[in-house]
Amino acid sequence: MRNDFIFRVRIVYFVFIFFAVFIAGRLFLVQVVRGNYYKQKASNQYIAPSADYFDRGTIYFEKNDGQLISAATVKKGYLLAISPKNIKNPELAYEKIKKILAPSGKSGVEDFSSRDDFLRRAGKTGDPYEEVAHKLSKEQAEAIRSLKLRGVNVYSQSWRFYPAKTLASRELGFVGYNGSKLTGRYGLEKYYNDILSRNNPGEKSVNSFAEIFMGLKKIISNDSKEGDIAITIEPMVQSILEINLEKVLKKYKAVMAGGIVIEPSTGKILAMSAKPNFNPNKYGEAGNLSLFLNPGTQSVFEMGSIMKPLTLSAAMDEGAISPTTVYDDKGYVILNGRRIENYDGRGRGRVDMQQVLDQSLNTGAIFAMEQMGKNEFKKYLINYGFGEKTGIDLPDEVPGMISNLNSGREVEFATASFGQGIAVTPIEMITAISALANGGLLMRPYVVEEIKSKEGTDKKIEPKIRRRVLKKETSEKINRMLTKVVDDALLGGTVKLKNYTIAAKTGTAQLHKEGGRGYYKNEYVHTFFGYAPAFNAKFAVLLYLVKPQGVRYASHSLTEPFMNIVKFMINYYKIRPDR
Repeated sequence: MRNDFIFRVRIVYFVFIFFAVFIAGRLFLVQVVRGNYYKQKASNQYIAPSADYFDRGTIYFEKNDGQLISAATVKKGYLLAISPKNIKNPELAYEKIKKILAPSGKSGVEDFSSRDDFLRRAGKTGDPYEEVAHKLSKEQAEAIRSLKLRGVNVYSQSWRFYPAKTLASRELGFVGYNGSKLTGRYGLEKYYNDILSRNNPGEKSVNSFAEIFMGLKKIISNDSKEGDIAITIEPMVQSILEINLEKVLKKYKAVMAGGIVIEPSTGKILAMSAKPNFNPNKYGEAGNLSLFLNPGTQSVFEMGSIMKPLTLSAAMDEGAISPTTVYDDKGYVILNGRRIENYDGRGRGRVDMQQVLDQSLNTGAIFAMEQMGKNEFKKYLINYGFGEKTGIDLPDEVPGMISNLNSGREVEFATASFGQGIAVTPIEMITAISALANGGLLMRPYVVEEIKSKEGTDKKIEPKIRRRVLKKETSEKINRMLTKVVDDALLGGTVKLKNYTIAAKTGTAQLHKEGGRGYYKNEYVHTFFGYAPAFNAKFAVLLYLVKPQGVRYASHSLTEPFMNIVKFMINYYKIRPDR
């Protein structure tokens, strides 16, 4: 009996200890880790029971030195509301409020009602609550409170805020209403909504006692997903990319300018953008819903001659050609009754594969494809990732379009060899190009570096190899060839850097007619890719320009922004010279 009693006492003792430790942990979580949240919650209940509290996880940019900077956060302020049935003199109230919120006649706060709208709202005598201004500062809120106007109330408020304004807006997305629910819309806000979302307005809440035991369930089941995210986008690199895209967009009056900067060895996205973009703090002013989409993952383009290095690499990998292989360039080929010419229609006679890249010869790319065979060529295109999603952690990614190769017609394979007839996303293209730069590996691109759990179990995102697509020696061969393109051929060799090797290739593709067959005669997509140092690439860059005016070739439109980015990256990352 005595032993049985002691055993029961011990069970009670250990149960007591378990719950004591658990409750202490919950108190620490409530008072320390989430102290600001509950303080704000209590403040809302005391100051303004009708005001909704908004909370959401933070998205951080990660700088080159590891420092985290807020890309999307929650900002706190105040909203102004009136109780129409309690306002005695609406016109006087409006004039006094206007002196504080719009002293110069122009409102300094979001959606402050006009005089007519204010009086209309104040006339709803059966309505106890009407919001007339949002996102007031503390000083404005205190000034309005000091007026002591009956029926005029100031409530605490919080909202999603993007400190960098337009920077990386297409990648970040924004928070907005989907029906009656406030949620992540587009970009990272949408993709990682389950992690970033909190117990926000419109979501069912629970009392503190119930929350403690719900927390116990989360810990036991490891179900809690709430947290913050640190992204791979480096704010300085993103800024340099966007500045150069904005310049080239305006200079050539293009419809769109876009680009991606990636770390080839890992798939880490250092920068991604498309101009024009929008300010997520004022997404309602964007005017065009297409600005919310990310062309880097959601649009397909015929990329033109930047496909040629991939074609030649595939043929070299198969042993069908070498850099010194020679063919007779007549300036054109005829396949399936269709004449396909070089960009200028001229033949060069007997030339080797280096000249195919230097002079961007369509006939040379076709020759390389034919030497390996169309079936093997198609296998390499699929292996490069064309026609499939890359798996990048951004929403609604689309795959490229290479289904025309299923026809088996020689002409389809011929045009695909130099980047026409098949359409791929920029993220597909930059990951394929990265395989040239990193020794032949196709990596999964990613944007989130780390998920910072509120429970303290942070998750670091590791690079992932999708598959090997080229032999390492093939990568080395194409690197040498593309370095010679920059040193000798790109704008006559005038952009060569004395102490650094750069591998690069330009592309100019005719723009396919929307909803029809064929191509526009004088509308093009310019593309440009490159990486440096060529034999140990720390970064790769892809640029694209849609419908530029007043310039025919990508070498003239995109070389300058590319070199600006390269020089910045070399200095910013302190990359050592390699020659």
